[in-house]
Amino acid sequence: MWTWTLAALLVACGAPLAQQGHHRVEAGSIPEPVVRTPPAPPLRSVDSFSGITDPSARAAALFTEIATVLTSPRCVNCHPSDDQPRQRDDHQPHEPPVWRGPDDQGVPGLECTSCHQQSNLALSRVPGAPGWHLAPRSMGWMGRSPRQLCDAFVDPAQNGGRTLDALVEHVSHDALVGWAWSPGADRTPAPGSQAEFGALVRAWVDAGATCPAPEVP
Repeated sequence: MWTWTLAALLVACGAPLAQQGHHRVEAGSIPEPVVRTPPAPPLRSVDSFSGITDPSARAAALFTEIATVLTSPRCVNCHPSDDQPRQRDDHQPHEPPVWRGPDDQGVPGLECTSCHQQSNLALSRVPGAPGWHLAPRSMGWMGRSPRQLCDAFVDPAQNGGRTLDALVEHVSHDALVGWAWSPGADRTPAPGSQAEFGALVRAWVDAGATCPAPEVP
């Protein structure tokens, strides 16, 4: 059996090298890092779609805007179609190498929560939120078009078994979903805010949950 030292655990969780030594650190001697989180890209409001009088056309347009959130790095990095989470805006494989595991929470001995806590860790830059885990493979979004994402959204087999109303509740209030807008460090947040995103999903459902037209090859 491996015996993890504090230094080894810090390495695995991505702590900066300056924090990986064994020397004694006096309380208060490490300054708080300056966090420069980029501003969230804008997200269109529900009212901006009011000029589309046909409900089906309005729903399709609403979902096209919804898809700008679903395809953001903060979302798709945790919704891969394979067994490896991604990180950073260019979807690099997770470092250190980790894998989905049997319950979408990592392999035994290196579960997601071994490093990812209930909130972001400023000094080590490790992101965190309640219940940190990968989305099920059935909810893999990486590389999908807006139409493909919409088809998955309305399919209980691909949306976690949720009704459309339950889906609105999930995206509007779930803390792990909400992390996408408060990612910490220098990560780019998802567009808009969780409240704005939830309002768009609510409006899409109320307009009939129509999906955008399939993309032309």
